Amino acid sequence: MNIETRIEDVVSERYTDLSQTLRAAADFVVANQMDIATRSLRSVSSSSGVSPAAFSRLARALGFDVYEDLREACRHGLWDRGASFAERAERLSDATQDSDTILNRHSSACMNNISEMAGCISPNRLGAAVDALQSARNVVLFGAFSSTGIVEYMAYLAQYFASNWTLAGRMGASLGSALAGLGAEDVLLIVTKTPYARRAVLAAEMAQKAAPQVIVITDSHACPAIQYANFPFIIPSDSPQFFSSYAATIALMETMVAMVVAQTGEAATNRISEVEGQNRRLGEFWTD
Repeated sequence: MNIETRIEDVVSERYTDLSQTLRAAADFVVANQMDIATRSLRSVSSSSGVSPAAFSRLARALGFDVYEDLREACRHGLWDRGASFAERAERLSDATQDSDTILNRHSSACMNNISEMAGCISPNRLGAAVDALQSARNVVLFGAFSSTGIVEYMAYLAQYFASNWTLAGRMGASLGSALAGLGAEDVLLIVTKTPYARRAVLAAEMAQKAAPQVIVITDSHACPAIQYANFPFIIPSDSPQFFSSYAATIALMETMVAMVVAQTGEAATNRISEVEGQNRRLGEFWTD
């Protein structure tokens, strides 16, 4: 068995041939690849309620020589989260691919991420998060490193329909000043992807003590900020590139914005119209 084969594909091909016990083990493996990749077999067995021997039998049933090969397949399936950007870039440059191949692989990954995201998000959780955003006294957005531009884009959209959405830590501004004064009537929305920004995790932890609603958008249940979130969203970010893909994350954030505008109704529409009018009077956009 090639350890670079996606574990989901291997399990789906052989699932019907597995016993009930091995199906339970397979279900746990697919849903908890980070745990399989990083924790001992004994620890995995304790968490899953499935015996270590069953996991060893599952590995052989799926075509792996030993359980360790199954673990390695999970590590690969997690897009080498432990690898540095440089290591991923080196693999990319080592691969002999033309522009069409790279474009097709990346486009396919982005579409798969969006499709998976749309199918796995709880409508109830999404609705509750949007309700919190729509009714909040203040909404503070924060993202560091690669997530910075993503939250800036959301802040740009928000300024059309709301005056109480702000961007934390922008242009050297203090993150602490943005968090000061947050309370139960406010919302803090954080975006952080592998490798997780320390400031993002600490911001979520500090906010929890002040009791605002916290929305965390990330790429794995292993993200340390998840434990502080009222509304956690784990969004697929798989990519053949050296960096995480934000395609599905942007789709989710745009959906949230659209839902907030729809719920706010006439007030949002009137503000958007007013902002557009001001932009025209300022000559902000090119006209023939």
